[in-house]
Amino acid sequence: MPETQTTYAVIRTGGKQYRVTPGEELLVERLAADVDATVVLEPLLLADGGDAKFSAKDLKQAKVTATVLAHERGPKIRIFKYKPKRGYKRRQGHRQELTRLRVEPFGS
Repeated sequence: MPETQTTYAVIRTGGKQYRVTPGEELLVERLAADVDATVVLEPLLLADGGDAKFSAKDLKQAKVTATVLAHERGPKIRIFKYKPKRGYKRRQGHRQELTRLRVEPFGS
C-alpha cells in the first residue's frame, strides 16, 4: 500500500511547536494581531511529499502565513491547594487567551 505524500510544516509560536497543513485551523497562544490580519509564522521544517527542508538557508526563503480568524478564551482552570489539619486553603483560576488561525498554502 503506497504512502500518501502530504505537504506540512512544523512552526513555532508562543513557545510551542505545531505541525500544520495548508487549510488547517489551530488554536495558539494570543497573538498581537487584528482579526482578518495575516501573520507570518516561523517555520522549523517544511515537508513537500518526500522532500524535507530544515536548513536555515532553505527556511529563510520559505514562509508560512496564517489568517487570524478570531480571538478566544480557553476553558476555566481551577487551581486548589489544601493542607489538611492546618486550615490552609487557596483557590485560584486561570483562563488562557487564545487566537484561532487558518494556515494558508505555503510559499517557497
